[in-house]
Order: sequence, then C-alpha cells, then structure tokens
Amino acid sequence: MNDNLTLVDTARLVLHDREYDFPIITGTEGEVGIDIAQLRNKTGVITLDNGYGNTGACQSAVTFIDGEKGILQYRGYPIEILAEKSNFVEVCYLLIFGHLPNQDELDKFQFSLTHHSLIHEGMKKFYEGYPPSAHPMGILSSMVSSLSAFYPEADYNADIELNIVRMLAKLKTIAAFAYKKSVGQPYVYPRNDLSYSADILHMMFAVPSEPLEIPKVFEDALDKLLILHADHEQNCSTSTVRMVGSSEANLFASMSAGISALWGPLHGGANQEVIEMLEKIRADGGNYKKYIELAKSKDSKFKLMGFGHRVYKNFDPRAKILEIAAERVLNLLGIKDPLLEIAKNLEEIALKDPFFIERKLYPNVDFYSGIIYRAMGIPTNMFTVIFALGRLPGWIAHWKEMRETLGARINRPRQIYTGETKRHYIPLSDR
Repeated sequence: MNDNLTLVDTARLVLHDREYDFPIITGTEGEVGIDIAQLRNKTGVITLDNGYGNTGACQSAVTFIDGEKGILQYRGYPIEILAEKSNFVEVCYLLIFGHLPNQDELDKFQFSLTHHSLIHEGMKKFYEGYPPSAHPMGILSSMVSSLSAFYPEADYNADIELNIVRMLAKLKTIAAFAYKKSVGQPYVYPRNDLSYSADILHMMFAVPSEPLEIPKVFEDALDKLLILHADHEQNCSTSTVRMVGSSEANLFASMSAGISALWGPLHGGANQEVIEMLEKIRADGGNYKKYIELAKSKDSKFKLMGFGHRVYKNFDPRAKILEIAAERVLNLLGIKDPLLEIAKNLEEIALKDPFFIERKLYPNVDFYSGIIYRAMGIPTNMFTVIFALGRLPGWIAHWKEMRETLGARINRPRQIYTGETKRHYIPLSDR
C-alpha cells in the first residue's frame, strides 16, 4: 500500500443480516475510498458500477483533480503555474519522473528528445500503404504499435527509459507524417534547433528545403495546449493504457491502445465537435443567437458544444488559460474566419447570460482548443492527433507507475450476467 495513504476507519456493509467491515482509505488530498478488494472473497458478491464512475481502479501519485473547486495539479503543481512558468518538455519530465528537472536534467532530456525524433526510414513504406482518405488517428495508432518491431523491449529495466524517450520524440514526427500523407505532400523531417511545439508546426506546414518561420505566439499557444492536455487522471484513454499495460504489454502497444481510445468522439473528439457546431451555425446564416436560444430550450435537442464539463462543476481551470492564449492568437491574425467570429460571439453571450452562469456552463478546454487549432490552420481531422501528442506523457507516467507498483495485478473486471440460463442444445436437423 502507498505510504501516503492512511486508514481512518472502516465501512460496514450489511448483507443478508450479516455485517462485513472494509477499510476506508484517505489519499493525500483528502479523497476517501472504500477498499473492497476482499468483497467477493468475504461475501460472494461484487459491485456494479457501469462506466466505473464511482470506482477507483488504482492508487496513483500522478494527477489530482477536484472538479467541484476547479483544481488540476500535476505531481502537486497547479496547472496554472505550470502553464505560465514551464514548457511542455519540462512537464513531460515532471509527469514521467516525478519531479521538475534541474537545468542539467532538462538539457539532457531535451537533447535526447531532439536526437531521437527521426523515425526508421523503413517506416515510411508503411505510410504508402494507407489510402489518402485514411484518418490520421488510425495511422498514428498503427504506426505507434509498429514501433515495437523496431525497438523491442528485451529487458524492461535496461530498455524502458530509452523507449520512453523514443516514444515522446518520435510521436510528433509520426503525427506530422500522417498529416502530410493525408494532404499528399512530401514529408518534412524534424529540426534539432526548434522547440518541441515549433517542430510539430514546422513538420506539418513547411515544405522540404524551405524553412518555415513559426510565429512565437503560435509556438507558445501550442505549448500551452500540450501542457493542459498532458494528463487528466483516470479518463477513458488513460485507463485503457493502464489496463492494456497490466498484461505487461510493451510501451508502444499500450500507447497505441490509448490513441485508439482517444480517437472516440466522446473522448478526444470534443474539440472537433465544437468546430462542426460552428460550421453548422455558419451554414444557417451565422445566426448564433438562434442557437443560443435553442440550447436554452427544453424542447430542443441542440447542445452547445464546448460548454460545461463532466468533471469540473465550477469552471475548467484549463479553459481560463486557453482563453488568454486564444485571444493572443486571434489578435495576431485578426478575426477574418467567420467560424472564429461566431465562436467569439457565442463565448461573449454565454459568459454573461444568467442561463449559462446559473448552470455553470462556461466555455471549457475543448471550446478554446478548437478555436486555437482552427486559427493556426490545423485541419479538423488533426485536432485529436494534437490532443494525443499532449496526452502522451500522462499515458507514459501512468503506464510506468503501474509497471513499477509492487503486487500490481492484471486488470480483470467482473460482470453481472444477464443472458440466457442453461439451454438444451438442439441438433441442426431439428431446428
């Protein structure tokens, strides 16, 4: 058991007139959980919690969230401080290794990421097999899985740190190549003189032999986006990574599974849905006030995408940071895109309208991230790919934590069977 956790009391379950006691565990931030690891052994029953909304699947020291208070902390550091004072590479180091790097550690880590960013030339042939219509997320997941063929994990202790660096360094190259494949342009190789964020934009939008000057405001905005997406506790994709990794699947296979989970529209595709909503409003003449009223109507099925959050019941702390970043990007460009104009109008109304204020339906991270991606020229089908680049260090941190936990077990949820009871087999001739 984690030394930072304390047993404060026991919970008593009364079942069929018998009483059973289970330990109550309190985490370092006051979160309370009932340890039911022995429930089935003691009682013969299990709990049923569809979607695991009330189930703690693990003990973790990576990220803390308090949705009621709008708190998000990586390894104890508030997200607001990290977004202001750190860059994405520092945050990667923090999440994966547990502490902020000193200058020597950061220099070595940055050097490693820079000099492992090329992918094996043989992997370029894989891209040739995908049709132009292939979604970049599908390519991303497949290419990451294939990394295990090039960098096998022969010895966990010897290979893991190098493979972590490879994974972080190469994913941006794989992602940029997937984009170039989708638009039929030649691949652009990574540059050692650029920051992690600037290199992503360079590989996506430059052409060979013609260096592209990345605006500093774009570089800073993307860096903040990556930091704010870096981890979010036990969400769908992170839980998937931990579940796959619990079988001792290698790093690359586990990350590929996380990418596939993130691809789903209910998870990583939310910022894409924001843009699709804006396009719908534009196609209807740009009458955003009409859609504000539809969102407020009980009889309407229309939902204002990018407002409110399942976890944050007060405000999304990431959204406040991105609101400023979005303003800087839009000021640099000038608002010429009708979708961005609609977005700004929706934001202005929602922040003042009592209907949204009373229900705490504030713009969330997906609303602002979609606007920033759009403003920087990143196409909609790449939104979730950029999200995956940001979330990668969190996935790695959880995978590494799980692999290093003593007594960790392969994940094996239970179920309540609701199918047919025992049936008599009828031969084919008699059916």
